[in-house]
Amino acid sequence: MELPTEKLKKITRTGIRKIFDRANEYEREGRRIIHMEIGRPDFDTPAVVKEEAIRSLRGGNVHYTSNYGLEGLREAIAEKLREDNGLEADPGREILVTAGAVEGLALAMTALLDAGDEVLIPDPAFTSYHNQALHPGGVPVAVPLRFASGFQPLLEDLEERVTPRTRMLVVNTPHNPTGVVYDRGTLKMLAAFARRHDLLVVSDECYEDLIYDRENISMATLPGMKERTITVNSTSKAFSMTGWRVGFVTASAEIIDYILRIHQDLVICACSFAQEGAALAYRRRKELIPPMQASFQLRRDLVVEHLDGMEGLTFVRPQGGFYVFPAIGKFGLGDWEFCDYLLEEAGVAVVPGSAFGPHGRGFIRMAYSCSRRDLEEGLASMNQALLKLT
Repeated sequence: MELPTEKLKKITRTGIRKIFDRANEYEREGRRIIHMEIGRPDFDTPAVVKEEAIRSLRGGNVHYTSNYGLEGLREAIAEKLREDNGLEADPGREILVTAGAVEGLALAMTALLDAGDEVLIPDPAFTSYHNQALHPGGVPVAVPLRFASGFQPLLEDLEERVTPRTRMLVVNTPHNPTGVVYDRGTLKMLAAFARRHDLLVVSDECYEDLIYDRENISMATLPGMKERTITVNSTSKAFSMTGWRVGFVTASAEIIDYILRIHQDLVICACSFAQEGAALAYRRRKELIPPMQASFQLRRDLVVEHLDGMEGLTFVRPQGGFYVFPAIGKFGLGDWEFCDYLLEEAGVAVVPGSAFGPHGRGFIRMAYSCSRRDLEEGLASMNQALLKLT
């Protein structure tokens, strides 16, 4: 028997994890490594959220929930969408709780794409989009995000790549890996483009609570977009609940029904007692999120200050999330070679831009989701290493 299938030969392991594993090897050898490769908040999950999940677990909430998720959680999500996003969603028919945002993204593509359908993915992009489009036999199509345009997608690049087989457009703002927040003009352009070509839109909004210099706009709130937009979000970033694996998808009842058919056969439901904790997190979001958001903004400012002083690096000032995406072309090294050098010379783990797609080549992604102390140490070590190169 020959393994794997032709489809799986195209699905690769993420470059983020390759760097992470290499960094861990150095740590096992006794080296001090500053981890700026993994996009994981260093905060603990809020204590009240953990206590709610423990209470639920001790109370016997250890069984299946509805495929849609706990009713109380869906109601809390609907309230959040209405108050924070200006988006009305029926908790009974238009919200589906998922095992993290990654499952939600995969469900959207698996349920709504047929073999040969094309997906426009602004590139560089979160590493899972490309692979997820391949799962149902879809065709990922990279649309360049250009440094010169501040990594805002351009209409001419989209129009050049749309074809009669194009079925879906992916929108991610705040953006991973660049840290850019799409402005209102860009989002209106994307919405008009999707309507003109009758495209579905998957809107990944996982970093929406970590915006510093821009307004937050949900794609589904723009004219004519609610019925064609699948909004995906998560508790992972806003509440530092990455290991809990609780996210959600909201879309029209018809689309949610299609997505549910895959979800029921894939995971049945998200973890029951984790959903209870997530429900409390959303109900108390206005007191839980601001301290973390303020801390990340201070770290963003620290990173920008240090990078401004590093000769040879150019970057777009991040406006959301916890990533910055500097260009490294002036050093004359490939991005993997550059990352290997920083890991070896400075003990700083960052990710090659090409891990996020072909248009990320010549950049690196730095996550400022580690502690302020680690950031200061890592940035100082990085600067010393770069001085040796220049």
